Amino acid sequence: MIVIVSCQKDETDTIPAYIQIDSITLNEESDPTSPLTNDNGITDAWVYVNDQLQGVYELPAKFPVLEEEVQTLRIKAGIKANGIASSRIPYPFYASYFEDVNFTPNATTTTQPVVSYLESSQFFTEDFEGIGIDLEVTAISDTTLLELVDEEGNSYGCGVLNDSLFTFEIATDELKNLPQAGAPVFLELDYKSNTQFLVGVYVNYPQSVIQKDLLWITPKQDWNKIYVNLTSTISEGINASSFKVFIGMKRDFSLTENTLSFDNLKVVY
Repeated sequence: MIVIVSCQKDETDTIPAYIQIDSITLNEESDPTSPLTNDNGITDAWVYVNDQLQGVYELPAKFPVLEEEVQTLRIKAGIKANGIASSRIPYPFYASYFEDVNFTPNATTTTQPVVSYLESSQFFTEDFEGIGIDLEVTAISDTTLLELVDEEGNSYGCGVLNDSLFTFEIATDELKNLPQAGAPVFLELDYKSNTQFLVGVYVNYPQSVIQKDLLWITPKQDWNKIYVNLTSTISEGINASSFKVFIGMKRDFSLTENTLSFDNLKVVY
């Protein structure tokens, strides 16, 4: 499905060339965690020819381009910020993919873009594969953080609420020196859950702590990836000494048991 289209030529008799993009791959060598699946959460291609925006296309896509001969194709990986379809953006931490393409009228060129994290990107990560965990159970949590291993040997975190257990909440270590003044900060998370859960930020000031609830995330039966935009919350925390990103779940008594599994947590800035 085409989300935005912006053709650069208006000649009605021009025969277009076509570009086909089935998916955009994330270079695993640039990823500081160990992805669970091939689902990297990249949903769209922002397509430029000679740095002129052609359109934004939901993947997989095949679309016309009114260009001829060899031109420079640039593709930026697009995501749904906060998992919302109406909030599609090019992810600011993925570098653009470039390819010189010979545009031939009525011919289709299939391209397989591979993107990497920008070399300037910095990370707080937890993928449960190392020794120790850089997450803590908060004081309001009624239960502990479980470390589980799936049938393929992948380790992940899990919270379980049953019986009279009402709250599960974990938070990152203190994150200091996060950029402000509108500089992008995102949480990336792989998760599956049978109930909704909350992502937010604890803003730590010298004399107080402010809890900012950001996003309730809907349950998913299978592993899913989400990009949560933390930018405005971090930028608004003027004079804060540090931040903690938290993930919390409340008991849903319509279910016998509530479970939240998560992995490959990244705060990227």
